[in-house]
Amino acid sequence: MKKPELAKRMARRAGVSEAEAADRLDRMVNQILKKLRHGQEAPLPGLGKFRVGRDGKISFEQEARQADE
Repeated sequence: MKKPELAKRMARRAGVSEAEAADRLDRMVNQILKKLRHGQEAPLPGLGKFRVGRDGKISFEQEARQADE
């Protein structure tokens, strides 16, 4: 999914304009990148977390799903 499509979905769900949703998305991505640059994990609640490995590569670790889901 590309950014405009994601922003459009976010806008509908949050009841904001597509421009506001795109701004929120940009801020969230920038926060994730800032954490990663400082060697910190960047969690996405309910989904998993980004982290930087020893080799400098970014990886995403998906959260385990509950058995009742």
